[in-house]
Amino acid sequence: MKKAELKKMLKPLIKECIKEVIFEDGTLSSIISEVIQGVGHPIVEQKQIIPTKPKPQYETKEQARDRLNEQRKKMMDAIGGDAYNGINLFEGTTPAVAPKTQTSGYRALEGVDPNDPGVDISSVMNKSSAIWSKLKGK
Repeated sequence: MKKAELKKMLKPLIKECIKEVIFEDGTLSSIISEVIQGVGHPIVEQKQIIPTKPKPQYETKEQARDRLNEQRKKMMDAIGGDAYNGINLFEGTTPAVAPKTQTSGYRALEGVDPNDPGVDISSVMNKSSAIWSKLKGK
């Protein structure tokens, strides 16, 4: 008899014997209780805490203005205050709007000046109240 044939015959028999010993004789429950006693404290499931991103801190208009003025002052100090006969190169300037880029994705107001007042739509409801009444079913 070859080794492979013997293995083919014995494997199912051994598998059945092990199942019988573990489940029917109660060996599995005694193994589990011994492991728990060996641990010394109850097993507690721990959930991994996923760190959240901090909420962005929005600055007020005054803080933004102060920050821009500080940047302008630093730039003037860097190029030398008297390099242009004391003329403030940044007087009356405003920050440029960042251009749209392919990598930044598509956002609703990307590339729009934050100081742009937009379109006033308050008169839409007043002028077309008859249309809105018809749509409501009045």
